Amino acid sequence: MFSSALYDDPEWRSEEFTAVMKGRLRSSRLRQARELHRIAPEFVREIAERIVAYGPDVVGFTSTFQQNTAALAAARQVKLLAPHIVTVMGGANCDAEQGATVHRNFPFVDHVVRGEGEVAFPRLLTALAEGSDPSEIPGLCHRGADGTSTANPMSTSPMPPSAILPPDYTGYFERLAASVARNWVEPKLVVEGARGCWWGEKHHCTFCGLNGSFMQFRSKSPEVFHDEIMELARRHRVLDMYVVDNILDMGYLNTVLPRIIDSGYDLRLHIEIKANMRRSQLRTLADAGLIYVQPGIESLNSRVLGLMDKGVSGCQNVRMLRDGAETGLSVSWNYLHGFPGETAADYEGVIAQIPALEHLNPPVDMSARIAIERFSPYFTRPELGFSGLRAEEHYRFTYDLPEEELYDLAYVFEAPSRGIGEETVKSLNEALAAWKKAHTDSRLTHADLGDRIVLVSRRRLFDWGALELTEPLEVAAFRLLDQPHAPAALTRKLTARLRYAVEEDAVAGLLKRWLELGLVFAEGGQYVHVAPAAVNEDLLRLDFMRHLHAAPREGGSAPAARPTAAV
Repeated sequence: MFSSALYDDPEWRSEEFTAVMKGRLRSSRLRQARELHRIAPEFVREIAERIVAYGPDVVGFTSTFQQNTAALAAARQVKLLAPHIVTVMGGANCDAEQGATVHRNFPFVDHVVRGEGEVAFPRLLTALAEGSDPSEIPGLCHRGADGTSTANPMSTSPMPPSAILPPDYTGYFERLAASVARNWVEPKLVVEGARGCWWGEKHHCTFCGLNGSFMQFRSKSPEVFHDEIMELARRHRVLDMYVVDNILDMGYLNTVLPRIIDSGYDLRLHIEIKANMRRSQLRTLADAGLIYVQPGIESLNSRVLGLMDKGVSGCQNVRMLRDGAETGLSVSWNYLHGFPGETAADYEGVIAQIPALEHLNPPVDMSARIAIERFSPYFTRPELGFSGLRAEEHYRFTYDLPEEELYDLAYVFEAPSRGIGEETVKSLNEALAAWKKAHTDSRLTHADLGDRIVLVSRRRLFDWGALELTEPLEVAAFRLLDQPHAPAALTRKLTARLRYAVEEDAVAGLLKRWLELGLVFAEGGQYVHVAPAAVNEDLLRLDFMRHLHAAPREGGSAPAARPTAAV
């Protein structure tokens, strides 16, 4: 949209854009895109005029997700209007070689801060005020007297969590109060308790490019993070917050969250978690208001999850969906495909069982082929299956740069398709579409009454409405299948629990019958039941924010939502 403003041409590569996107966008959406592209230069000029009118010495532009072209266009216009103003750019799109590429190709950006900016940016401001040499500021890109771009080495260690300051939303709320849009906006605050990923430190998920140069996990002290949340809620009288941490600090379950529960504040928070959390831990999340969770579910097949290095099984992911429904959590997740080594057989069993799961939260969209992201193992380790990478096509009609510069600027890359073919993708997406359509009206619950278990079902492909499990073997097996079990392990535990020898054939027959009834999910040699406890979970389905949870993330333009990935 903003390439027209960056290159001061309302028709900048419009025909090329249209040719590429014609088959991907509805005609109305394509017309809207072209019109926005046409008027973007006028909009950017107006924004730049407002900025310059403040009379600043320095203007900083943060570029994250799809902000790169807009930020560059605004920086260019500010520089045209007031050449004396110092322009600085930073953010996730400026990490490592991306930031150096921005600096050497766009001379209207005076400085680029690469990596975490809390230390480097204040040091830059001091250097500008004093006229001192910026060559010792870690990660900074700057120019010599002859205009040559120099990129200082980046810091070799991340910031300590104590240096991560709380956000200040004062200016935002002042602007909102004066805006005609105030009656249409329901503010949601963004808070940060941790950076990095403790799972990624040990097992970097093969497709994930989050965290850039610093994967090391660090979190604020529980007292500091709790006080920040409470102060923001009190000051701004806002209870909806997004916790932007890539993964929950598990220590917060016993520190921050109990204090939030005791506070009496009816907070509604979104957080990313790991899918193998226990039900009791999920209840703590729900009680503390962390009711929108993104547990990093990207597949329901253990073999594909192993290719991702996710550290969970397909049955564990289904258990997460079930326990989320039971505890009142709205679970946001994505189905990804296209992993080197996956086969159609890895999907066929899941596709066949999706009708049994239609009462649980479906993925936010259809399955998407993975994109290769900078900083991911698939990008840095071609031996994993991807080589000959090239910047995604949209970079080529957005920027006027040679191929090698686009490669260093890009965050998402083209690569030959791997994994399953389009016939399997079509079958998977048809099943997911049916799941999404049927979800609202589907139900499966159980009530454990001690001597029997009562199940109630309302799912389109199962013709039974109520079922009682009364045999001791059935009751004991259902309770054990609260957790994933292989048949042999289930048989051993039933024998110990019932105190008589349980035959493996009897267990196999029971599992086969339950599979036909849609009571269990079977995958990777394990079984888990899929019926949440009856707690009126129909009333707890909180879907109105789900479309926001898997926001696109990208370093220069726009892939589809997460069709890049979820953590």
